[in-house]
Amino acid sequence: MTPLGIFSVNLLSGHLLLLVSVLIFAAVLVAKAGSRLGAPSLLLFLLMGMLVGPDVLGLHFDDIELAESIGHFAMSVIMFTAGLETSFAETRPVFRQGVMLSTLGVMLTVLITGFALTLVGIPLMISFIVAAILSSTDSASVFSVLRDKKLHLRENLAPLLELESGSNDPVALSLTMILVSFATGGEWVGKSPWALAGTGALMLLLQLGLGLAVGLGVGYAAKWVLGKLQSPNFALTAILVLSVGFFSNGIAQAIHVNGLLASYVTAIVIGNKVKLANQRDITKFFDGITWLMQLVMFTLLGLMAHPSQMLRMVLPALATCIFMMFVSRPLSVFLCTLPFKGLTVRARALVSWVGIKGAGPILFAMYALVHEVDHATDIFNFVFLFSVFSLMMQGGTISWMAKKLRLSYDADPEVETFGMEVPEEMGMMRDHIVTEDDLTGGATLRDLHLPHGIRVMMVRRDDRFLVPHGSMPLQVGDHLIIIMGETDD
Repeated sequence: MTPLGIFSVNLLSGHLLLLVSVLIFAAVLVAKAGSRLGAPSLLLFLLMGMLVGPDVLGLHFDDIELAESIGHFAMSVIMFTAGLETSFAETRPVFRQGVMLSTLGVMLTVLITGFALTLVGIPLMISFIVAAILSSTDSASVFSVLRDKKLHLRENLAPLLELESGSNDPVALSLTMILVSFATGGEWVGKSPWALAGTGALMLLLQLGLGLAVGLGVGYAAKWVLGKLQSPNFALTAILVLSVGFFSNGIAQAIHVNGLLASYVTAIVIGNKVKLANQRDITKFFDGITWLMQLVMFTLLGLMAHPSQMLRMVLPALATCIFMMFVSRPLSVFLCTLPFKGLTVRARALVSWVGIKGAGPILFAMYALVHEVDHATDIFNFVFLFSVFSLMMQGGTISWMAKKLRLSYDADPEVETFGMEVPEEMGMMRDHIVTEDDLTGGATLRDLHLPHGIRVMMVRRDDRFLVPHGSMPLQVGDHLIIIMGETDD
C-alpha cells in the first residue's frame, strides 16, 4: 500500500483533518523555501498536490464535481479579495487598456491559438475549447507573483496587470462554458461555424453584461447596508463583506450569468465606495483567507493530476506554451494596445510576458471534465502541464524580465505603524533614519529643530521602541516614526 493510502477522503473523517493539517504545515514550509529560491509558491503548492496524489504517495481523490466546486469557491474568494484591493485612483489611467486586454485580448488569443491548434490536426471544436481555457492570465498567479515578490513596476504596469488578470478570468470562463455547451449540446449539431460564432457572441455579451449589472447593483446596495450594519468587531465586518461577495456570485449564477465577474465588480465598488472601520485589520483578514484559498485550490488541483497519464502530453504542452508566450499572447497584446500611445514597446513586451497560467485554466479544464467533453481527460492533462510550464518559465522570471526591460524599481521601505491607522486628515506617516548630518547641531531630539507640522511619534532603536521626548539623545541609525501634517499651534 502506498504511504497515504490509509487516508480516506471523507469530509467527516478524522483522517482527513489530520491530512489537511499536515498539508497546510508542509505548504507553509514550501512557501518559505520557495521565496528563498525565487520559485513561485503557487507552483510549489501544485507540485506538492501531485506528490501526495495517487501516482506517488497514494492519496486518492477522484470526485471531479466536488473538486471543481471547491476550486470555483476558492477562486471566487481570491477574485473578491483582489477586487477589494483594486483602487479606482490607480486603475483609472489604465482602465481602457485593461478592459481592452481582458475582452478583445482574450478573444484574439483564442482565435490565434485555436486556429494554430487545428493546423496540427486537432478537431476544430476541441482546439477552440483548449484555446479558451488557456486564454486568460490567471489572476491568482499574477497577484501572487507581483505581491509576494513586492515587484514595483513603472508606467502604471502593476495596476494594469492586476486589472487585466482580475477581469479576464470571467471572460475566459464564459467562453469555455459557451464552447463546452456547443460541444455537448445536441441542439447545436449541424449548425454552421458562422451561426455558432454569432450565437456565441450574443451569449458572451449577455453573460458579461448581466454579470456586470449584478455586480454593480449588489455593490451599491452593499454600500448602504454596510454603512448601517458595520460592527466594532472587525472580524464580523469582514465576514459580512465576504458574505456580500458570495451573495453577488450566487445571484449571478441563479440567473445563469458570470458569477466571478459579478463578485469581482461588487468587491471593487465596496473597496472604493465604502469606508470600513478597522480597514487594516480587515485587509489582513482577507489576505489570510486568500492564502488559504490559494493553498487549497492549487494543492487540490495537483492532487487530481496523474503524472503517469501525462507523459505523452509533455511535448505538445511545452510547444503550445512556447507558441502562446512568443506568438499569440504578444500579438494580442500589441494589437489591443495599438490605440494607446502612452505604453512603450518595453511595457507592452512585459505585459506580453506576464501571461501566466495557473489554477484558473486547470479549473476551467475540470469544467470540461465534469460535462464529459470528448477527450476531456487529455484536455485536463494538457492544460495541467501547460500551466506548470507557464508558472516555471513566466512566473519564475517576471522579476528578471522587468529588470532587463528597465521597468522595475526599488520602493521606499514600508513605514512601521505599530498596527495603528492614521486618518488622512492627520497627515502622512514617514520613517526617517537619523544620519550624522542630522546630529551636527546637537544630539537630542530637540536639537533637530523639526519644521512646523512634523511630530515624532516613536523612536525605534535596533529592536527597541522608545517614547520620544525633547531631551532624548539620538544615535545614528535611529528610526524616527513621524507624522507630517498641519497642527493647531
